Amino acid sequence: MDETFLLMLSNLLHLQNSLDPASSLLSPSSPSTSAPSPSSPSSLLSSSSPAPLLFFTLASLLSFLATSSSKKDSDLSKKREANSSPPPPSSSHFSVAAFRALSTDHIWSMDAPTRDAEWRSLYGLSYPVFTTVVEKLKPFITASNLSLPSDYAVAMVLSRLCHGYSAKTIASRSSLDPYIVSKITNMVTRLLATKLYTEFIKIPVSRRRLIETTQGFEELTSLPNICGAIDGSPIKVRGLKLDRNSMSSYKCKYGYDSVLLQVVADHRKVFWDVCVKAPGGADDATHFRDSLLYNRLTSGDIVWDKVIKVRGHHVRPYIVGDWCYPLLSFLMTPFSPDGAGTPAQNLFDGMLMKGRSVVGEAIGLLKTRWKILRDLNVGINHAPQTIVACCVLHNLCQIAREPEPEIQKDPDETGAPARVLENEKQFYYFGESLRQALADDLHQRLSSR
Repeated sequence: MDETFLLMLSNLLHLQNSLDPASSLLSPSSPSTSAPSPSSPSSLLSSSSPAPLLFFTLASLLSFLATSSSKKDSDLSKKREANSSPPPPSSSHFSVAAFRALSTDHIWSMDAPTRDAEWRSLYGLSYPVFTTVVEKLKPFITASNLSLPSDYAVAMVLSRLCHGYSAKTIASRSSLDPYIVSKITNMVTRLLATKLYTEFIKIPVSRRRLIETTQGFEELTSLPNICGAIDGSPIKVRGLKLDRNSMSSYKCKYGYDSVLLQVVADHRKVFWDVCVKAPGGADDATHFRDSLLYNRLTSGDIVWDKVIKVRGHHVRPYIVGDWCYPLLSFLMTPFSPDGAGTPAQNLFDGMLMKGRSVVGEAIGLLKTRWKILRDLNVGINHAPQTIVACCVLHNLCQIAREPEPEIQKDPDETGAPARVLENEKQFYYFGESLRQALADDLHQRLSSR
């Protein structure tokens, strides 16, 4: 029984004793006798004083109320257990106050693995990496006179990028206007794509990083001086509103409207070059030739200070790609897409594609971590900066050694090898002899083991 009921019952007993001591309920029962006990129900009913009857009535009433209350509490508890699914969160769960409570007091009461796992589920990265992003963007967001706190604005945008939410969904959760959410998204992604790009997406030109990258690829492929792997991937864009002629150029080979992303990754799946300049209908070779990286490589603007000698050839660092890219002195591609070469050439192709696989995995990680890239729901004018922003965040995750989720890679490339342009002939001929020298050297080294 409830403690309150027991207390009330005790008080009534003492009250009854003071009113009618002759029929005290607290007095011990007399030895066995034929006369009714003073404490029996019959003695209460036959007592000359009204106090026992009053007590009996009140005690019965309190007992009934206590039993009813206990039953209701039990029924309510059972209903709560049966309905284990939590109610849908209200907008208060996503308010500035709720975010502040989570990000300051509550988050530090958790152990680190639990804390970071919860933060990743909400915003795609651990709490320490999140605070790094906020600290780097805060001066620029503050200068914009945004009425929302900087960390809350960044969290809102990361939530959208991580889960692929639309501006309307974020707006309804945060009790904001969709226009404001779009404006904040554009601002944060623009800052990520411009202010943080040069810090976290860098060509490996320093000798220390160049040696680290080439050694990493050599451990993977047994090929010397690889400094990156290149690939392209279409990013689906929702609701393009263009004229009929323009629409056809955005239709990719998989049948949906998209823009084309080109990345170069190192052995750690960190991007060191990102380009988003072509509609989804363009091929990889055309996109590569339109990129700043191609112009810098062909003009000699990028100088890699690490030269080795292989069978009389001076081999500078080079990138690897599939047959959708042209063979050039700084870009090695397979001899044959179907294994029709010599044993040395086929061995070279297998090792080259093994090195190229890191960029495919990197793109898979990018699209898995930032689900907005599976179906981009921003305007076409803001699509490039949103994609580049996600690439910056991907690098932050890789550098911080964030857990790598299970990925879903793009389908394997198909199609004819890329043709060589007239102005590329000198790079092609040198690349052709260089590729054969690398293949022969690899075959000799691995065969002699």
